[in-house]
Order: sequence, then structure tokens, then C-alpha cells
Amino acid sequence: MITTVIILFACIIAFFVFLYFVPINLWITAIFSGVRVGLLELVFMRIRKVPPSAVVNALITATKAGLTITEDESGLKRKLKTQDLETHYLAGGNVPQVIRALISADKANINLTFKQATAIDLAGRDVFEAVQISVNPKVINTPSVAAVAADGIQLVAKARVTIRANIQQLVGGAGEDTILARVGEGIVTSVGSAASHKEVLENPDKISKLVLARGLDAGTAFEILSIDIADVDVGANIGAKLQTDQASADLKVAEAKAEERRAMAVAEEQEMVAKAQEARAKVILAEAEIPKAIAEAFRSGNLGVMDYYKFQNIQADTDMRESIAGSGTKKSGSSTKKKGE
Repeated sequence: MITTVIILFACIIAFFVFLYFVPINLWITAIFSGVRVGLLELVFMRIRKVPPSAVVNALITATKAGLTITEDESGLKRKLKTQDLETHYLAGGNVPQVIRALISADKANINLTFKQATAIDLAGRDVFEAVQISVNPKVINTPSVAAVAADGIQLVAKARVTIRANIQQLVGGAGEDTILARVGEGIVTSVGSAASHKEVLENPDKISKLVLARGLDAGTAFEILSIDIADVDVGANIGAKLQTDQASADLKVAEAKAEERRAMAVAEEQEMVAKAQEARAKVILAEAEIPKAIAEAFRSGNLGVMDYYKFQNIQADTDMRESIAGSGTKKSGSSTKKKGE
């Protein structure tokens, strides 16, 4: 009895293992869908760790849609094979996404080969979304772009860029960020070349025409269909602000130079005071020699006592006159001050 149970359990396990390696249901579905695939081929897929359902279901979808692929070398069209999808899956690609993109491109008459679709998918781009953008163009909004016209007035512009995917440039082509950067650069250039900000406000379409004529989509994965200026606002008066800043800087330079001249004048005045003190010291030294000269004249007999008294009287008379003259000057100065008061 136990042996029978063990055998029955082993048969059940073997049956499920057989169904796992030999997906009969999937094979029957493929046969009735018109897809020729062998049981051994499905078994080998399972052994290579390729889910047969992902490959077979994608092949059924392509067959029902009448999809054919183009041979790159000969240009001949042929049907998809399981080897094509299996190879792409083993390379890390998204098989269902590629099939959806190929079917959409075929229905929209877009030239997209199987090799291009797989390359785009393996490059990390959404190939189905790229086909959708080719059929239905996408609109992207640029951030606010500030530019200054020739008269110094700042303008802040926003643009809407309508783009369409360029299938041939999806591999290696720049993305949306490059488009936005180039459009922003074109807006700054066009506004900066305007003589007055009023010209831009009167005809904002000049910006879009100039930017569109620059061919900003070169080397990108998209084709620019149109550039529309959504909004233009007047910003700050940059020219006046720059002139104000320049005037303030010039004022500071002038003040610094004036302070430098004042400091030089003060230094020169102090230098003259020092020279005057030096000259006065020399006069005092010279006056100190006079008593010595008088004494020497007494000793040599060149000066008598009477002559000395006469000299003293003359000096006293001179001092008296100087004191009288000094007191008169003070009185006249004080009287003038009282009159002024």
C-alpha cells in the first residue's frame, strides 16, 4: 500500500515536471494561432531559462497583426522567428514592448526595422513611447527663461515646444533636456539681439521664428515641429541697475581718492610744522651765540662799556615798542570783535 502511494506521488510529480518543461497548452495555443513552434523548441527554451510564454505570446501577437520584419542586408521581408525574440530576451530586452512598437510603427507606416527596435530597447529607451510620439507629437514646456534686450529691460519668456521622435536618431541622440537647453539659449539670443524690449512684446513670434530657424534639433532624438511663445513678462531694468551700481562704484573710488589727497595734505602740513620747529631751533641756537660774541668783543677791546649800555638801551627801546605795538593790535582786535557781536 505504501509503495503504491509513493509510486502515485512520484507519477504526479513527474507529470508536473513534464508539464513544466513541455508546455503543451502553450504549444496547442500556438498551433491554433498559426504559429509553427515545436515541443522540443519549447523545452530547449525552458532549459535556456527563457520563459516560453513570453516568446510564444509575442510571436502569436505579431502573427495575428500580420507583422513582417525587414532583413537589413538584403531588404527582404520575412516573418518573425522564435530565435529573434529569444535572442532579444537573453540580451535583456523587453520582448512584448518591442512587438507592440513594431506593430504600431507598421500600422502608422513608420519605417522601423526589428534591429532598430531592439537596439532602441536595449539602449534603455521606451521604443513603444517613441513610436507613439512619432504618431502623436509631444508638447514640452520650457521653464521661465530670463533674457535682457539691448535697452537693458529684462524679459521673462516661457515657450511650448512641439516635438516628434526621430526614430533614426533614438540611439545616440540627445534627449528632451538638450532640446530645452537649446531653446532657452535661442530665446536669450533672440531677445538680446532686439534693440528694444517693446519689439519683442509687439511681435513675440519673432523669437519662435528665430529659434526654429537655428535647427536646434540637430543631433537629438527628436524633431522640433513648432516653438510657440506662451508668455512674455517684463522683469527688472537691468541696464539702470548696472548704471546705478557703476555710479556707486565710481563714487566710492572718488571718495577714496579724495581721502588719499586729504591724508597727503595733512602729512605735508605736519612736515612743514616740523620744518618750522627745526628752523626755530636753529634761530635759538644762533641767538645763544650772541652773548658769547659780546663777551669776546669785551675781551678783545672791540666793545666798550658805554657801547654796551647804548646797545642795552636800544634793545629795551625796541622791546617797549614791540610791546606797545602788540597791545595796540590786541585792542583793535577786541574792539573789532565787539562791533561784530
